[in-house]
This record gives sequence, structure tokens and C-alpha cells, in this order.
Amino acid sequence: MKQFLIAFLIASILPLHGSDLWSTDYAASLKKAAAEKRMVLLEFTGSDWCPPCKLQAKEVFDTPQFKEFAEAHLVPVKLDFPRNIPQSDEVRSANRELSEKYGVDGFPTLILLDSRGGELARTVGYNRGGMEGFVEWVEAHKK
Repeated sequence: MKQFLIAFLIASILPLHGSDLWSTDYAASLKKAAAEKRMVLLEFTGSDWCPPCKLQAKEVFDTPQFKEFAEAHLVPVKLDFPRNIPQSDEVRSANRELSEKYGVDGFPTLILLDSRGGELARTVGYNRGGMEGFVEWVEAHKK
């Protein structure tokens, strides 16, 4: 019951970050990105325990500006490594595999991909600049 309440409270605090905008399905996101001519944004996060992850979510991912920008340019994929939020074994395993595939060794890690899964850019740790800085980072790596 305690884990459920924690998950519920976190979900209510992070309305956009937990919305339908974000996927957890890597393969489906690549297909969607190809069909819609968008890039894929992988966010490796520890959403319920990582202070830089929480700050980045608050300043970027939970803003209406991010939703608008993502709907035009990105297919966001959240790859979460929580400590207190329940996850299925399938999601946990898939996230671990992608973490290994992309050599993730810190949180948060953002990886920008083309629709074939090719890495365009990567940043590790909290990125200052809020939404403006995030947009500049994405725009600098557009193909």
C-alpha cells in the first residue's frame, strides 16, 4: 500500500512527465518517429530518488512548452530506474537492456536519436538553462 501511495503522489506531482506524451516502448517509439519524421529522446532517470532528475523534470519535462515542442519534434521515451515506484519485470528488463546498449552510467542521461536508433547527441547530469537550454541542445543536433 505504501508503494502505491508513493507512486500515486509522484504521478500527481508530475502530470506531463507521466502523460501519454511519454512512451516506455523503445521499438514502437522508433517506428512512430520514422512515420512522423521526428527524433527520439531517451531519458534515463531515477524519477523518485535522483535530485538532478527531479529538477530537470520540473524545469523542462513538466512544462507546457516541452509538450508543445515534443509534439512537433520528438518522440520522448522515459526509461526509469525507480527505487519506490513499482515496475513490471518486462519494463525493468527492457530499461536495463537499453541502459547497457547505450552505455548509460549516470542519471539523468538524455540521448537524442534519429528514427533508426542512431545516436545524435548525449548529455549526462542536470542541464542548466531550463526549456530554452533544452531546445538549444536539440536544435544543435538536428539532422
